[in-house]
Amino acid sequence: MNLTPEMFEPVQSGAGSAEIITRPGTTYWQDAWRRLKQNRLAMAGLITIGIMLVMALTGPYLSGYTYSQQDLTMVNQPPGAKYWLGADALGRDLFTRLWYGARISLLVGVVTSLITLVVGVFYGGISGFAGGKVDEIMMRIVEILWAIPFLLYVILLMVVLGPGLKTIFIALGAVYWMGMARIVRGEILSLKEREYVLAARVLGAGSWRILWRHLIPNAMGPIIIQMTLAIPEAIFTEAFLSFLGLGVSAPMASLGVLASTGMEGIRSYPWQIFFPATLITITMLAFNFLGDGLRDALDPRMRK
Repeated sequence: MNLTPEMFEPVQSGAGSAEIITRPGTTYWQDAWRRLKQNRLAMAGLITIGIMLVMALTGPYLSGYTYSQQDLTMVNQPPGAKYWLGADALGRDLFTRLWYGARISLLVGVVTSLITLVVGVFYGGISGFAGGKVDEIMMRIVEILWAIPFLLYVILLMVVLGPGLKTIFIALGAVYWMGMARIVRGEILSLKEREYVLAARVLGAGSWRILWRHLIPNAMGPIIIQMTLAIPEAIFTEAFLSFLGLGVSAPMASLGVLASTGMEGIRSYPWQIFFPATLITITMLAFNFLGDGLRDALDPRMRK
């Protein structure tokens, strides 16, 4: 075949524009953050949580009263210029006690979530990675503990340790880690069959290195979601226990204690239960909206 000049034509300067990458590459976490920002309810929840954290830290100092300061001449005062959200049955400023109670409740949620993270990931990771009889025995232990009523844990710990914030931490941590362990176990059982695990074994990586450097980081999506959803659950459980009188001791106050106290005068002084109950509701909704948004954002099947 003879080549002639007519068979060739010069390439124009713009002909390679189709090869240009118009969108920069993004990592998994960058793509998850982009999807999270597109979820309005999740972002509203995140902003609400941020505002609550700021107010929990600074709110008790804004009114000029301490959470235990009493003024018996101002008992059960309605909201006004002196007491912005009113006063309780002992003349204590409800605004200060509300944000102090939010601090206690958020602390309970965060500490319980951290205990859940440490214990649940460690236990579930070992169970799923070991497999076989080890996995069977460890999961049967979890099922036995799961079958024991939660209030029984609390009452036994109250008898041994006495009522207080430390007891609430231990009681909630002793229960909520089991849900995390089951989720982590399921993820590890799925991930340990992947090709990169086989490649790591071929390269000489030990079991602990494979578990903590390869498997656990790849299961962080469900772990973060479970941690986020554990916080409102712990806050609500603490409020429930405090409402029953099994929570923090006076003069400390959590949102559950404030709701329980306000319930006594609901007919005559409805604002005493309205404000803590509203804050509990807002907190629950904010964390659940954020948790639902994280579930969608961290789902690899939705990545584009």
